Amino acid sequence: MLFIQQTTEMDLGDTPIENIFINDFMPMANGTYVKVYLLGFKYAHDKDLSLSINHQTIARHLSIPLSDVFDAWDFWEQKGIIKKHSSDDASEYSIEFLNLKQLYIDNNFKAINISTEDEKPSIYSCSTSDLMEANKVPEIKEMFYNINQTIRRGLVPKEMMEILEWIYNYNMDPDLIVRAFMYSVEHKKIKNIKYIGAIIRNWYDQGITNMDKLDDYLEKTDLRYVQYRKIFKALGFSVREPSEAERNAINQWIDEWKFDMDIILKACENSKKTPNPNINYIHSILHAWKNDNVQKVSDIKDKKNITPSPKRQIKPSSNKFHNFEQRTSKYTKDELENLLRKK
Repeated sequence: MLFIQQTTEMDLGDTPIENIFINDFMPMANGTYVKVYLLGFKYAHDKDLSLSINHQTIARHLSIPLSDVFDAWDFWEQKGIIKKHSSDDASEYSIEFLNLKQLYIDNNFKAINISTEDEKPSIYSCSTSDLMEANKVPEIKEMFYNINQTIRRGLVPKEMMEILEWIYNYNMDPDLIVRAFMYSVEHKKIKNIKYIGAIIRNWYDQGITNMDKLDDYLEKTDLRYVQYRKIFKALGFSVREPSEAERNAINQWIDEWKFDMDIILKACENSKKTPNPNINYIHSILHAWKNDNVQKVSDIKDKKNITPSPKRQIKPSSNKFHNFEQRTSKYTKDELENLLRKK
């Protein structure tokens, strides 16, 4: 592999750009249009209400004419990956960045209209050919792989077709489908596809169609689950749910040791110091901080040597002579010299 990514000890923020943009849309645009899209997307992802951002801000940041910014938005609107929302001032329209994964799915799966006398709304029914086409989409293929890992078996074609119907009929992001499986299997201990389908329908009825809305919903209805997810995300476990032992450890940090999430996430930052981060390592850090009476993040900077260094385990030698008692060990230096002279 010619491309590797260096890790950092400080989180300065990230902006997730969909691969569809990089693979399909970026090559068709000039550099200025790409820079305008990326910077605008970053501002949309920041969600900092205290920031006052407009088209002039992007022009100043990129040192380009304001007309280039407007030309870029016209270009991306023609490509169908943004929407303009007008305001009283025609030059101050807002930009909505469309979900490229959902656009790809909408453009590649055709709905089959089922008409009835009762004029029921049209629904999508997945065919075998649709399933074959879906498996060519990287995001869909990755979704099926993660679901297989979660339920610890391979999905059968009928189940895969039903999942694709959820995506289309409920306008669900594939990542959200994976979360539904993880939530059901690890949190509810249920692997039944019909039960997970009921979770999806309930989320849809609640207006939950993306990850941000799900986190907001769960924070109100299942705060502890959200806390588990934040900790595991900080450790880099994006597609794995905590085991019962790991949940018990996290519960102890929060309920017994009374640590706030900011302190726990600060401890997770130290996981970058070890090649194999895990809950036990974070537990040892927090235990040391508890003994040192750390109550807030600022206390950590005021203390020294409160973060345990990961212990280096020395692997026993596999040499069959490692534990062999050398014959010469029972002789003194003078006795050995006398033996050599006799020879």
